[in-house]
Amino acid sequence: MKLRSPAAVFLLPFITLFISFLIWEVSTKKDMNEEGANVPTIWLQIVPILNYVWIWKYAGGAELYTKGAVSQVGAFWLLALLGPLGGAVLQSAYNKQITANSASGAKVTVAA
Repeated sequence: MKLRSPAAVFLLPFITLFISFLIWEVSTKKDMNEEGANVPTIWLQIVPILNYVWIWKYAGGAELYTKGAVSQVGAFWLLALLGPLGGAVLQSAYNKQITANSASGAKVTVAA
């Protein structure tokens, strides 16, 4: 996963009509799936009711990626109730995990 600015995750959706938030969800979903999570396709986000199933699965991936630092229930409520603000909180948790992994010798990339 790449280091990303939590402020950008929070602010850009309001400028780009939430397209950047969907792009953030897709890219972090892909990274979490590479780490062993099982987050389904983003197309479920546009189907009423199924979008909450998708958020639940994504939250499970967030818990797996952060090694329990963020719970699945907490991540679900952050995204379901707060949207981009919850995404910024999750990105901050991802960044902490990335820096912890880099301390152990893993490669770190910074998103532009």
